[in-house]
Amino acid sequence: MSWIKAFCIVLFLYCLQSNAQEITIYTIGDSTMSNKKNPDKNPEHGWAQVLSQFFTAEVQIDNRAVNGRSTKSFIAEGRWDSIVTQLQPGDYVFIQFGHNDQKFKDPDRFTNPYTAYRTNLVRFVAETRAQGAHPILFTSIVRRNFNEFGVLIDTHGEYPLVVRMVANELKVPLIDLQTLTEAWEISYGVEASKQLHLHFKPGEHPYYPNGKEDNTHLSKKGATAIAKMVVEVIEQQQIDLKKYIKP
Repeated sequence: MSWIKAFCIVLFLYCLQSNAQEITIYTIGDSTMSNKKNPDKNPEHGWAQVLSQFFTAEVQIDNRAVNGRSTKSFIAEGRWDSIVTQLQPGDYVFIQFGHNDQKFKDPDRFTNPYTAYRTNLVRFVAETRAQGAHPILFTSIVRRNFNEFGVLIDTHGEYPLVVRMVANELKVPLIDLQTLTEAWEISYGVEASKQLHLHFKPGEHPYYPNGKEDNTHLSKKGATAIAKMVVEVIEQQQIDLKKYIKP
C-alpha cells in the first residue's frame, strides 16, 4: 500500500470520527432528578444523576436539576436562560417539575397549575424547539405516601394532568413517570418500598447517624430503577434518542 493511499484511509477515518454526532441531554427539574454531593458516601441519588450509564459515549448528560426548584424559581434564577444559550440542534431537554410548584406557602416557587405552571412548560418547549433541540416532558415521580390501609395516595394534584395536556397539545413526547412510579411503589408494597427511598434507623448508616425517613427522595436503587424506566419508554415510543441507548 502506497503512503498516499494509507494517508487517505487515515484521513477518511478521522473525518468519519469527527463527524460522528454528539448530543447533550439537559435535564431540568427538582431534587428527585438532581446530582447529590458525595455520591460515594451519600445514599441519596437523583434519577438523572445515574442516567448516563444507559447511554453510549456520543451522549453527554448535563444535569441542571436543582433541589427545591419549581418552574418559576428555575426561570427566575436564570437557570433556564443559561441552558437556552447553549442548546444545539439535535440536543434534548428532559423537563420534570411539579414537586415544588405546589408549594402554596412560598410565593417564590408556587405556580397555579393551569396558568403559570402551564405557561412555563410551554415556554420550555417552545424555546427548546426554537434552537432545533427536542423537548421531552415528564410527570413527577410519586411520593411513597401509603395510608393506614396500605393504599398509595397521590400528592401532586393537578400538576401531572397539566403536563399531559401540554404534551398532547404541543405534540411533545411524554414520559408519564407518575403512572409508572405509582405502579412501581405499589408493586414493592408498604415495607419493601422503603428501600427505594431513604429510610435508616439511628446508627444504621454513617451518612445519617441520627436516622432518616424520607419518602420523596431516592436511594441509588430507586434512582437507577427510574432512570431505567425512562430509557425503556424512550425505546417503546421510538424516540430517535433510542439509537444512543446501550444494548
